[in-house]
Order: sequence, then structure tokens, then C-alpha cells
Amino acid sequence: MNRDSIYLPRDVIGLLQTLQSAGHTAYVVGGCVRDSLLGRTPGDWDICTSARPEEMRRLFADHQLILTGEKHGTVAVVLHGKPYEMTTYRLDGNYHDHRHPDAVQFVDDLPRDLARRDFTINAMAYAPGKGIIDLYGGRDDLAAGMIRCVGDPAQRFAEDALRILRALRFSARLGFALDEATAAAALQARDTLQSVSAERIYTEIDGLLGAPNAGPTLAKYGEILAGAVPEVQACIGCTQPGRWHCYDVWQHSAVAVEKLDLRGQDTRGARVLCWAAFLHDIAKPQCRSVGADGAAHFKGHNQRGTVMARTILRRLKAPGYLIEGAAGLIAIHDAPVPAGDTAILKSLNRYGAVFLHRLCALKYADLDAHADTPEVKARRNEVAAFEVRMTELSKTACYTMRQLAVNGGDLMEAGLPAGPAVGATLQRLLTAVMEGRVLNEKAALLEFALS
Repeated sequence: MNRDSIYLPRDVIGLLQTLQSAGHTAYVVGGCVRDSLLGRTPGDWDICTSARPEEMRRLFADHQLILTGEKHGTVAVVLHGKPYEMTTYRLDGNYHDHRHPDAVQFVDDLPRDLARRDFTINAMAYAPGKGIIDLYGGRDDLAAGMIRCVGDPAQRFAEDALRILRALRFSARLGFALDEATAAAALQARDTLQSVSAERIYTEIDGLLGAPNAGPTLAKYGEILAGAVPEVQACIGCTQPGRWHCYDVWQHSAVAVEKLDLRGQDTRGARVLCWAAFLHDIAKPQCRSVGADGAAHFKGHNQRGTVMARTILRRLKAPGYLIEGAAGLIAIHDAPVPAGDTAILKSLNRYGAVFLHRLCALKYADLDAHADTPEVKARRNEVAAFEVRMTELSKTACYTMRQLAVNGGDLMEAGLPAGPAVGATLQRLLTAVMEGRVLNEKAALLEFALS
């Protein structure tokens, strides 16, 4: 954390030198400085400068430029296919919508530009020969693992409510805690998140859920997140007495997210699983009852949870594959796994191997967030046995019509008249094969079909 220089790519050095040679000051700023100090490779390199947009356009006129942010002082230069954003030092005006400044004012010095930024760890700048410019203790907060607002946190969140979710996303990504004043201000301002567009809320929560420390962040800051997803609030403190659980509904859900094993999942599969784990018990507070023995029961929470998950994801304008994938998993996440080859094959026929592998991953995470009891271990062993056999059958057995050794043409050639009966017969053959009543061989299938 004490080093005063960071590695800059050649293109970034060239941009800084061009700006400086024209008499302007220029620094890399924000996340690229933060990540460099953490030993991470920055995804983007942003530059702040005293140059005005028209001056940047003139200096880089022979390059491809992106000017969509010009009125806010941003000109992007495309070098070797990669855009680099350069933004004039600026002050932001009033924020009447808790999201966008009404106007910006260009200024000539870096300190005033850094003062408007969200968190101390994002308010550092660097230039060769100038070293790290850190006016707000960003390096100390990096060393302490702390997310802290620049200046008054209430003002920062009043300016831009999305910063509340950004704080949680950084917590999940970096494993940092929110400092006390920042957390208190975020909680106080959580309802202003309703003024933020659904798409932006979705993007931030999606980034949070996919981050390495998502589970602990959810566990600690659920009440803040409830400003964006109000259904979360009822889960906090919703107890689950009995022999199965050791957490309330919200802490259980957070631990399930933490326990997810996403190895072997593609990008879509990982996203579906993260959201499914996040929302899998969202309906439990609405379904809670307590029996005579004092144990809590949640009859129907799978089905109601599916409805609630669809509502939440549609409200956030999530992609269709995510809505369908997560809702489908939630609908049966607590159901017993199929036992026996016939039941497993029919499950493969209905859901497919990809879905069932995701279901097992969700079940493992869910069970690992239960109490450590013999009953829970037995259920986990059942899931593991199911997954092993399901994987074997998915590679060797017949569970779809296209895997049958006969097709519609074969049936009609054997004398079955064309029409709906052909499809019905193929379905009957598939069921018989999955139930082990006939071998998946052409002669045997034709004989069975015509008998």
C-alpha cells in the first residue's frame, strides 16, 4: 500500500503524455488506481485532466472518438480496439433525482474533482512523476479493508442513490466492510433506491451476487439491500425453529449464496444459480406456521417463492433466461430428488441434464446452510447419489424421442397411418423404454408399437 508508482499500459502513458505536452495536467484515476494498489489487473483505465472536451477532441482528432459523454466532460479515445475515457476535472451540481447531477461545472484542479467522488478507495489519482494523489485516506482504507464515503456519507448518497448498492458490491467484491458512518447513512437512505432505474439496480445486485464475498455481504447488510428488494426485509429475523435449521431465513439464504460451488458452470449457469440461491426462500415469511412441537413449517414456499422470484426479476428487468432458470430451480429446490432409474430418466426428459446439474448445485448450497445434523447429511448424500446416477444415465440412456432407435418414418413404413397417432406412439415408446418395458432397439420398438 505504500508504493508510490504503479504500472501503466503503453497506450495510457501515451494519452497522458499527449495531454501533458499540450500544457494540461492529467492522471489515471479511480478504480484503476485502487485495483493496481491491490495487486489486481485493472479492467479499465480512466483519465482525469484539466483539458476541456473540445481540447481533447482537437488533440486526438486523428483517432476514433466516442463523444456520448461529452456534455459531462468525457471523451473516449479508442486505441487498439479499446476505449479509454478521459474526463475534465469537474464539480457536480445539485441532484434532484438522487441519481444524476442537474449540471456539471468544469474546473482546473484535481483536488476539487476528487472531492466529488463516492468512496475514498475510488478517489485516488496517479501520474508518473507525481506519484499517488490520495487526499482522503484511500490507501489507509484499502489497508484496513474499509468502504468509506468521501466527505459526508449522507450527502454522497443523497446525490446518487445507486452509490448505496455500489458500496455493497465493493464490499462483496473486495471483502471489505462499510465503515460505521457509511453503513448508517446507507441504511437511512435505502428507500431512495426506488428512484433508481430497474436496470441499474439489477446490474449492481448481479455484480454483488457474483462476487467472491457475496454471502457475508448479504448477511451483514440485508437491511440496506431491502431498499432495492423490499421482499428481503421480511426474511430478516424470520426464525426457523426445529431440527433442520440453525439460521433465520435471511442468514440461511446468505450462507447458501456463500456455499454455492460454481465450478463447471458457464456464465449463464452461474448467474442463474446466484439469483436462485439469493431468492430460493424469499416466500418463507408468507408461508410460515409453527406446529404444536414448536417447529416452524413453510408449506408451499417453493411454489409461492417461484411466483415472487418472477415478480422480483421482472421488476428488475432481468434477462428472460435468468427469470425462467431461477424460477424453475426455486419451484423444486426443496423437493425430494428422484430415486430409481425410471424416475431419473423421466426427470431428465422433463428438465434436461443442464438444469438438473444446476438443481444439485443449489441443493448442496441450500443443505450446507442448514444445521449440521445426521438428517441433513443424509439428504445431501441422496443428492450426491442422484447426481452421480443422473450423470451416467444422461450419457448412456434414452430419455428423449430423438434418442429412440425408431422415428416417425419408421412407424409409417411399418404400417402406422400418418397423423397424430405417430407422435403419440413415439411418446408411448419413449415411456416404455424409460420404464424398462422394452429395449431401445428398432425391431423391439416396432414390435411393441404395433402390438
